[in-house]
Amino acid sequence: MHLDVRDDWLSHVDAVPRALVASNAVATLDALELSPRHHHAKAQLLFTVRGIINCEVEDGVWIVPPQCAVWIPGGLPHSVFGSGEVECISLFIEPPEDAKLPQQCCTITVSSFLRQLLMRANELPELYDVDGPDGRIVSVIFDELAVAPVEDLRLPIPSDPRLKKLTDLLIAAPADRATVAQWASRVALSERSMSRLLAEEIGMSFGRWRRQLHIVLALRHLSAGRTVQAVAMDLGYESASSFVTMFRKMVGKPPSRYLLDRRGPAPSDAGER
Repeated sequence: MHLDVRDDWLSHVDAVPRALVASNAVATLDALELSPRHHHAKAQLLFTVRGIINCEVEDGVWIVPPQCAVWIPGGLPHSVFGSGEVECISLFIEPPEDAKLPQQCCTITVSSFLRQLLMRANELPELYDVDGPDGRIVSVIFDELAVAPVEDLRLPIPSDPRLKKLTDLLIAAPADRATVAQWASRVALSERSMSRLLAEEIGMSFGRWRRQLHIVLALRHLSAGRTVQAVAMDLGYESASSFVTMFRKMVGKPPSRYLLDRRGPAPSDAGER
């Protein structure tokens, strides 16, 4: 099954007179690799069954690990691609106004109960009976989405061209241990000016922003099967334990536990504590 983003398919989805429209299949990695920038009137919920999904919007990249989902508001231009072997469920949603669903793009944690509801919703007929059992399932899904925890798995992308260049440099050389002043000079900024621009545009310090980038890169690599030790070296940490400490502080759990709790493939992590 392909994650179809053709104009005719998106127009069809938007025209279906139902609050939820399912793809009725599980999308796979090859489709995710080919997703161009697009948008649709209905909101979209992409639930990661296996692997890591990356959702790019104008001002950031949202990371969606296993057993999480990304909420994409209607009308928001975005593109989607996978990291490692990916399977996901795609639902298009036009909820009632009182559903109190997110107004911004975000990554949410999917409980076991909500997971079963999403799997069931993916099998609904396109024109399900809104007053029957299928309609009630959709209503419960909206209730569960409204209270689902939001995870801080976003890498904000600044709009200033110098900071965009800095983003590219950091992604190209994540292990570079240059000082903040050295990074600033590479994009023709003083350390003070760079710090001020980052605070104004993304509300983060350079250190916090770089650590968030490392979380994004780490989740991609770990989901693809690389070890904690290898990822730590790739990102410039002196040891696996120092990387694990950073990951735990940022996410709340060490990397292997984080992925294991989401039923993703647990990486080898000798030495993790």
